[in-house]
Amino acid sequence: MIEETHRTNEGTRVKFEKWQALGNDYVIVEARNLPWELTPARVRRLCDRHTGVGADGILELSEADEPGFVARLRIFNPDGSEAELSGNGAREAILYLRRSGWTTAETFSIQTIAGEIRPTITGPTTCRVDMGRAHLTSKDFPQGAQDGRGQVGPYRFQHVSIGNPQCAIRVDDLAALQALDVSAAGGPIETDDQFPNRSNVSFWTEIGPSEIRARIFERGVGETMSSGTGASGAAVAYVLRGGDSPVTVRLDGGTLEVDVDESLHVDLTGWAVPVHAGELSPELVAELRG
Repeated sequence: MIEETHRTNEGTRVKFEKWQALGNDYVIVEARNLPWELTPARVRRLCDRHTGVGADGILELSEADEPGFVARLRIFNPDGSEAELSGNGAREAILYLRRSGWTTAETFSIQTIAGEIRPTITGPTTCRVDMGRAHLTSKDFPQGAQDGRGQVGPYRFQHVSIGNPQCAIRVDDLAALQALDVSAAGGPIETDDQFPNRSNVSFWTEIGPSEIRARIFERGVGETMSSGTGASGAAVAYVLRGGDSPVTVRLDGGTLEVDVDESLHVDLTGWAVPVHAGELSPELVAELRG
């Protein structure tokens, strides 16, 4: 349950905090403080780096509607679409909840569109998140083979559903990965007919024992410095090819550790930190209401 001090509705004052994890930044808002719902147009305006707050997405927290959960988390992409899950966004929300007094527990559960996620706080700025079991078949790749393997354009891929769809593509070596134009390659894959709900894309290669390098193209975003679910998809693909777990995934924004067991159950460990707290101007609040 939320402490009583967090229940007071503060009218049209729209407070927010901005957090980042490996360079992936989100604006966090509490639904009780919003005078309007987060429509796609409002999300796009808030995420705009020139006319809004500027972010890779919005995290909306509200009271859970089922017992046993600390909060409900909704995740919005900067294009206004709603994401099922984000590893970086989830860690930011989790550590915000703990720091803001929604819970004092070390381990707790939160609701998402993708289902329950269960984090364990491991330090002031770190946590391990039980992401659930990855699947090789899903509604996001409806005509796919049972092993999740397929081909899109010139690329062979491994489909992994871990809260949201991932298209994991192994690149021959680090030099080829570094030279790859991820935006040019990822765009047509995201919108390929095989993926009716669009797909995220993780390009990856081995760089050492239980260590991979990945570059991420995120649907609704484009190339991004990091992605927790993207790192998870790449790690699952690596393990399916015979790699050992846990897997250290090196991204443009930093490093994550992904533990993948024999049933493809995934635990993701990493950090997230606050950047600043603020309040939307009355003028912007009024404009967004209109």
